[in-house]
Amino acid sequence: MNVESFLKQRLVCVAVIDKVDDAVPLAQALIAGGLNCIEVTFRTAGAAESIARIRKALPAAVVGAGTLLTAENVKAAVDAGAQFGVSPGLSEAVSQAAHEKKFPLFPGVITPTEIMTALELGWKHLKFFPSETFGGVNALKALIGPFGHTGVKFIPTGGITAATLPNYIAIPQVAAVGGSWMAERKLVAEKDWAKITALTSEAMKVIAAVPTK
Repeated sequence: MNVESFLKQRLVCVAVIDKVDDAVPLAQALIAGGLNCIEVTFRTAGAAESIARIRKALPAAVVGAGTLLTAENVKAAVDAGAQFGVSPGLSEAVSQAAHEKKFPLFPGVITPTEIMTALELGWKHLKFFPSETFGGVNALKALIGPFGHTGVKFIPTGGITAATLPNYIAIPQVAAVGGSWMAERKLVAEKDWAKITALTSEAMKVIAAVPTK
């Protein structure tokens, strides 16, 4: 799957799903709000099953696997039907496993050295994490200075909210933003699908209103 095609909405919902029965209703709530891209984090026992259920029930959804820490995580994600993977950091083992499976990976970076290593490992779409903790928009703009000409694109994630979303979207080198505010763990646990749809719709309107450069 072409990475650019599923990042064109410029938002990835990062979700922790505690109960697999919530997976499909959550994805349906996001789609109702105008977003078809979800990253299911491998932080719960049911993550792989959640991915598999969404893929089977909702062909229009683009489903990724997050928090990939090991090569085994990559294999489990691919086996579950994930269409892309996200790692919080940069691991050669995870990178190699993803390349072997021809699996799109967004490795996590925060420093110039990590960006250089990620590029050497063959990745151009990088998760900038944890974004807000490490300087947010200003830090990202500073890093783009020496790397902008390489074709690298960033997916900032971590602490971003509806209020700070426009500042990130306005940066041309930001392919998409990863966010959990529209589907916080508590909202999923409470099955507040209407609220999730409303927050997602609001975020999509914010993105649509930001002038593209």
